[in-house]
Amino acid sequence: MKKTAIAKTLIVLVLVIGCTHKPDIKTLPHYPVKPQKTSTAPLQQPILKPELKRMGYTVQVGAFKNVDNAVRMTKALENKGIDAFFYKNEAGLFRVRFGDFKTRDEAKAAAQAIIDAKIAESFSIIAPGEYIQAKGTTPSRKPLNITGDSLRDQLAATANGFIGLPYQWGDISPTKGFDCSSFVMAVYQLNGLVVPRTSEEQFKKGASIDAENLQRGDLLFFATNSTGRISHVGIYIGDGIFIHAPGKGKQIKEESLNTKYYRERYMGACTYLN
Repeated sequence: MKKTAIAKTLIVLVLVIGCTHKPDIKTLPHYPVKPQKTSTAPLQQPILKPELKRMGYTVQVGAFKNVDNAVRMTKALENKGIDAFFYKNEAGLFRVRFGDFKTRDEAKAAAQAIIDAKIAESFSIIAPGEYIQAKGTTPSRKPLNITGDSLRDQLAATANGFIGLPYQWGDISPTKGFDCSSFVMAVYQLNGLVVPRTSEEQFKKGASIDAENLQRGDLLFFATNSTGRISHVGIYIGDGIFIHAPGKGKQIKEESLNTKYYRERYMGACTYLN
């Protein structure tokens, strides 16, 4: 065979292989579920991937019984150019958080500016290392059988705490609304960790894993629009279930990985934890 013919053959092979990155999920009758282990040992410093950094100081404002009030405060902060999110704590109150400051003084200065602008009346500062203890979320409605304090368990519990909340963040900003990827950001930030903003960035920065190796807190990615590119993300909580923000007008909910719609649109999974 001539050299030119060999070269053409190699190019064709590379192109074919390069286009087969999407897993053939349809051939799997069910997602294999890796047994979830919980730990009763004291919480240890988690081993993180190099791309995942820890949160600095965060400002917390508001304490509302009505979610609409939390939405309005979040919108007011967004209108000031401040990325913010709200969540429901274990007492049933909606709190708002924003910022990732290097020092407590920087966080205090930003918080005081919010007070001066009459967006909030008081604030508290969450320091690095306090996130697990201070995040204030608990599993809602369905218990996760979490008996340990591992970071993965905490991520799953935090995500579960959002179930049933209305998908209203999409009204805050057309580009920075609380969509599926910012839901993931909120869950990780409440646990003191920073992930990229968009679902595509979250997928690229994380370490790719196979479906059978999924553990709590890992991220699942789907192509839910006509582009065929990653456009949706959810947080795996174990037993073949993930939690996600489905879209505007819907509530944050659980979903099975075996649902036909998501099986057909599955693009892969990644982890930020070792």
